[in-house]
Amino acid sequence: MKQILIINDGKPGHYNQSLGLAEALARKVPTDICEREPMGRFEALRICLGGVLPELDDRPDLLIGAGHATHLTLLALRRLYRVPAIVLMKPSIPMGFFDLCLVPEHDQPPKRPNIIATHGALNRMRPGTKRAGSGVVLIGGPSKHYRWDEADVLAQVKALLASEPRDWLIGSSRRTPASTEQALANALGKRFVPAAETGPDWLPQQLAQAEVCWVTEDSASMVYEALTAGCRVGVLPLNGESDNRIGKGIEQLAAQGLVTRAPDWSMSGLAASGIVFNEAQRCAGAVLERGWI
Repeated sequence: MKQILIINDGKPGHYNQSLGLAEALARKVPTDICEREPMGRFEALRICLGGVLPELDDRPDLLIGAGHATHLTLLALRRLYRVPAIVLMKPSIPMGFFDLCLVPEHDQPPKRPNIIATHGALNRMRPGTKRAGSGVVLIGGPSKHYRWDEADVLAQVKALLASEPRDWLIGSSRRTPASTEQALANALGKRFVPAAETGPDWLPQQLAQAEVCWVTEDSASMVYEALTAGCRVGVLPLNGESDNRIGKGIEQLAAQGLVTRAPDWSMSGLAASGIVFNEAQRCAGAVLERGWI
């Protein structure tokens, strides 16, 4: 039985990225997935800079981490256990220190043997049996890259529902303003599910069975999750900054026919069906080709 050790910084988004890769590997090779918190900064630095190594406990076969707080610990444990370390982002220290960097293409990573450019962040989503006529709309909120126009978002949602008669379910996020949630509840009734009423399994369950998913442009992670879950995906545009790396990532997906933009409610801008989008699976294959697990 192989063992993967995830360095978990306590942020759900980072942890889910690491689990996405670890679980994809575990589907290929019998694997035990463990986790630990990052070391203290000075302890990690001491080990990285050649300090006396502590006694070894169970040796993992592979180290995975996402988030800046995991970087030094990944490198310290890499030296301690002499096993490969994978970072799932553009790290804050030179990428040459890591055995493999999985970097979203919108971060414009250089072309090097130890770097793989990914379509967005990895995730744990998996397609399920699609329910005929089903659709999900996912609403985000204000972010550093986008200005939130509540009236415009509501107008787009209403136009979508009027144009496409599906069994729609509309969900909000932790970033959605209270006023937007109230307006959605007033307009949509029971079809609207506020974020406060959902658990961690709600979104994976809905995306697994939904044929179609529309997402506000600020919620890039949800766009990639919906694609991985096998949904046909549309994006509700927002007003963003001129130099917006999130928007550039969405533009690349649209250029490839992987997503379409409102008001293409019929989704005629999508490429032919049958495209498999699973970055965790693709990257797991690259790890296996390297013989690390």
